[in-house]
Amino acid sequence: MTAKTGERKDQILQTLAQMLENPAGEKVTTAALAKRLEFSEAALYRHFRGKAQMFEGLIEFIEQTLFALVNKITTEEKSGVRQIEAIVGILLAFAQKNRGMTRVLIGDALVNEEPELQARINQLHDRLEAALKQALRFGVTQKEIVGDVDVTAHANLLMSFVSGRWQLFAKSGFKRGPQDGWEIQRKFLFG
Repeated sequence: MTAKTGERKDQILQTLAQMLENPAGEKVTTAALAKRLEFSEAALYRHFRGKAQMFEGLIEFIEQTLFALVNKITTEEKSGVRQIEAIVGILLAFAQKNRGMTRVLIGDALVNEEPELQARINQLHDRLEAALKQALRFGVTQKEIVGDVDVTAHANLLMSFVSGRWQLFAKSGFKRGPQDGWEIQRKFLFG
């Protein structure tokens, strides 16, 4: 029974993420979600208390995925500069592969939802910026990065770049990929 419940929850979250891929499409409501899944709304509520809890599930997936990747990079990569490049790269790649979740990351999908959801996304951004700051500090201690660099400002610049690329991707209707021009842009950021 639990495996089936877990599978249903995953199916609901995957469908929600797919619905978010089309910002000009139908409004994401529990009724529209249930219709797409061919469930009753009551069946949705057996798995989630409401739409806010569904969004929490998406945010939890985003957090687990991104921080598993960031932790892998910081554990395995022995160069601070390469850690930074890899972290920024995976943040851009994640958005490229997960359009609906990109709308959650930029807060676009959360506009008319519970304010706590946006606060949680803001906290996620802060944690990602802290990971970049730590990698910058590591690069400074390795003398790969000039010692007088302001790691707080630099980490903020990198996170602003990432969130700007996410915004551009979503606002272009997913036509301007977050990784478009990355090979050239990385030279400006890390050159």
